[in-house]
Amino acid sequence: MNVAEPGIVIEDLRKSFEGFNAVRGVDISVPQGAFLVLVGPSGCGKTTMLRMLAGLEQPTGGQIRFGDRTVATATGGSIAPGRRDAGLVFQSYALWPHMTVQANIEWPLKVAKQPSGRRKARVREVLELLGIAQLASRYPGEISGGQQQRVAIGRMIAPAPSVLLFDEPLSNLDAKLRVETRSELVRIHRATGATSVYVTHDQVEAMTMATHVALMRDGVVEQFGSPDDLLSDPASSFVATFIGTPPANVIPAVVSGGVARSGGKAIASLPPSVPTGPIDLMYRAESLRLAPGPAEGVLAAEFAESTPLAGRFLVSASVGGKRLSVIADDHPRVLAGDRIWIGFPGQPDGLFDSATGAKVLLEWAAGSPL
Repeated sequence: MNVAEPGIVIEDLRKSFEGFNAVRGVDISVPQGAFLVLVGPSGCGKTTMLRMLAGLEQPTGGQIRFGDRTVATATGGSIAPGRRDAGLVFQSYALWPHMTVQANIEWPLKVAKQPSGRRKARVREVLELLGIAQLASRYPGEISGGQQQRVAIGRMIAPAPSVLLFDEPLSNLDAKLRVETRSELVRIHRATGATSVYVTHDQVEAMTMATHVALMRDGVVEQFGSPDDLLSDPASSFVATFIGTPPANVIPAVVSGGVARSGGKAIASLPPSVPTGPIDLMYRAESLRLAPGPAEGVLAAEFAESTPLAGRFLVSASVGGKRLSVIADDHPRVLAGDRIWIGFPGQPDGLFDSATGAKVLLEWAAGSPL
């Protein structure tokens, strides 16, 4: 397989429902064999995107290509869902309750009129790949939710489609099983060699599973790239505060004379190129610190909670109504609502336009911190 070849290409894709623009001019291209995750808050358009990929919705603008085949256009000529060489796993699994596990997985092969011997061999192969061969004769009502999910995935991959589509398949599982199943889904994806598209609102799933991430907001892609791209170089304040565990802190400030002030206190030195006026400052949780008391570059905060995190503590507090996260070495010995002090480095990790949320590009000049 040549991973440089396009797996899925989406060009100026749009979808409207009675005047509401659910998807607005999306352009995405991922290579063959990629694992693309569409992530974003509820109502951002990610499920509508997946439904257009599956052929369950017709675009009102743009086109979709799987490899060198155009499968959907707004002008007609779209390929029917069953002929797109794509498989879909629904959030609800949608298994046939009167069929055994084996029969559920075999069903799409029967529909395709494959010979019995070939069908049986393929079902055995899929059952072994998913580790559920011992469940072959059971019915969906006799197995757990996690096992039902594997059956649904088995039914999807049995015909060996070139594109796999996942509609929040882990949302019905408990937290522990979700974590365990993420790596299983990636393993299955790699074993099939297919190009996968996975929809979720959970950014942890997105960042742990994806080769490519499209973070959506209000029907558009806010940023597209690798998980590391979105973490290390967020394109907007929305990306910064949505992606990451914990996500970055973004706080409003006012710039005057090369100094940014929040709540009237100076917390950052900025290059002369930054104009006077409002600005949003980004700080990663590991860049902040708990301070012993008031000082230069320190703001008072209202303590909310502290969570153990790999030998350290994730401390949450509120500054001027804005919730901030700090990675600290020790748990603050205070109660919720008590005052603590948060120290800021001399320069922020990033800047965003306070009106648009767009990243402000800077060349940092050498200078001493506050």
